[in-house]
Amino acid sequence: MFWNMRIFQSLKQSRAKTTAFSLVEVTLALGIAAFCLIAVLGLLPTGLKTQQASIQQTTANQIISTIFADLRADIRLPPGLDSKVCGDNPPCAWGDLHGHWHDVATPFTLYFTNEAKQTGTLNGAPPADAVFRATIIYRFPPSETTTLANITVTWPAQGGVPTGSVTSVMAVNR
Repeated sequence: MFWNMRIFQSLKQSRAKTTAFSLVEVTLALGIAAFCLIAVLGLLPTGLKTQQASIQQTTANQIISTIFADLRADIRLPPGLDSKVCGDNPPCAWGDLHGHWHDVATPFTLYFTNEAKQTGTLNGAPPADAVFRATIIYRFPPSETTTLANITVTWPAQGGVPTGSVTSVMAVNR
């Protein structure tokens, strides 16, 4: 009998040493984890919109950089080479910008695809693949050595109110 009592006490002790989470604790932990997951999922659309806006601004800055390079190189292009600015990607309206410095305050509009490739014609209607619209306005009065150009890139190209824009001013030595 003493031996049975000892087994009973050892079973009682081992049961007391065994610990586990209660149902309330497990439920509370699951509730907190679910709340955190919902908060992270709620921030996901905002993060995606921010990423898309960042990509569009980067592309718009690439377009402005391309326009800057072309307008600055205009004076240095030998005769006959201005048609080679576009490379192997016709149609291209870059050549139409050359020599327009005298048309001050007349805006010139170019259209670009999502990959920052020029599409469509100068001052034409936006083509179907156009995503960005670049507007170039030459400021008045130009001097004999310097001309100022205000370049604005907006998106989307079609539609009335743009959802985003990047503006820059450049001075070109003439």
